[in-house]
Amino acid sequence: MKKILYVVLDGLGDLPLSQLNDKTPLEAALTPHMDRLAQRGKTGIVYPVGKGIAPESDIAVISLLGYDAHTHYTGRGPLESFAEGLKVDNGDVAFRVNFATVADDAKTIKDRRVGRNLTTDEATALAKEINAKVSLSGGTFEFKNTIGHRGVLVIRGIRAKLSGWITNTDPAYDREGVFGVAKEKFDNLVAESLPMPGYEKSAEAVAAAALLNEFTQKSHKVLQESLLNKKRLSENKLPANVILSRDAGDHLPEFPPIGDMFHIKFGSFVQMPVERGIALLTGIDIIDIPDSTGHADVDYPVWVKVALDSVNKYDGIYVHIKGPDEPAHDGDYQKKKESIEAIDAYFFAPLLEKLDIANTVVAVTADHSTVCAIKAHSADPVPLLVSGGSIEPDGSMSFSEKAARLGSIGELCGRDIMPLLLKLARA
Repeated sequence: MKKILYVVLDGLGDLPLSQLNDKTPLEAALTPHMDRLAQRGKTGIVYPVGKGIAPESDIAVISLLGYDAHTHYTGRGPLESFAEGLKVDNGDVAFRVNFATVADDAKTIKDRRVGRNLTTDEATALAKEINAKVSLSGGTFEFKNTIGHRGVLVIRGIRAKLSGWITNTDPAYDREGVFGVAKEKFDNLVAESLPMPGYEKSAEAVAAAALLNEFTQKSHKVLQESLLNKKRLSENKLPANVILSRDAGDHLPEFPPIGDMFHIKFGSFVQMPVERGIALLTGIDIIDIPDSTGHADVDYPVWVKVALDSVNKYDGIYVHIKGPDEPAHDGDYQKKKESIEAIDAYFFAPLLEKLDIANTVVAVTADHSTVCAIKAHSADPVPLLVSGGSIEPDGSMSFSEKAARLGSIGELCGRDIMPLLLKLARA
């Protein structure tokens, strides 16, 4: 069996922009190495979870690894909290959260990500204040920051279990059943958490929503008075003065181990807590990599070395690269284009120089489209290339959304990719 190298570029997909001569950032980017992979392989398009779904990364990654997210998913909050070492028992409610900035009315959101310049050290200090100074009337909580403005929150009832069937306080995300879905348009106001439709009379959901709202209000007061935030204001930086919560879940998902499903041993290296949580819960080994320096020319060559050193230890390696997603959320198409070019130059160039491509099946795709024009995830499909091994070229000339629509693979759903890669690896 050939080795599998499965690379997912976060938020890679996009729509054509007039500023880029009616090209997407990927189509406008200089990507000779990914293009070369496409030329010696096959391409197609993928709906990561399904048509009409604008997925968050978690349900997309679950699907891309071959699982049915509808069957196994219990919310992003439990995944990230588990990855960060927080205990999530049945009846605890876990959330993915952001530090954000609100105006003096405590409702109007000025920036959902604190200008993207809240350092992890600053967030750690603010989390310590919240844990020390906030108490809830009918429950307890554990709050932990993760990377930059991101964090996780677990709320526990004192006398009874809680339900995760409650709405978000983060207005940028909605819920469709258990799935978190990015909104294209929303009011920039901190939302009140409520029981979801059908759960209005659930005592567990009513209690969970009330506790989340109490946490939001009390933590805002602590953050508003924080000396660290006053220092940020004096430096003309936005204060991290509110916590926005989303993607509640009241128990951990139970995944069949990936080894049992596909009879393979998989390793992964990932950047974000949600991907780490998925890997741990699906039985995929975590391959340690150094902390990111924020410089692509430094970080990506290290990742290549790790990949090349690790590939013979596993049947396959899953690599998740955050790069294109963040600038797309900011609407910065030029930075998204540059991020894609950096991945091509500093990851794929040195990788292909040393990879035994004849004995490796390489797949490159994305977990979702993050569309610069709307600064959000969309339901648009993403491109896929598979190359290497004994794969016969289908005439694809480049790796892009437009070219992939013409590829011989056609349309796939995300969960179809793993079986395809295994078939190609065993050919």
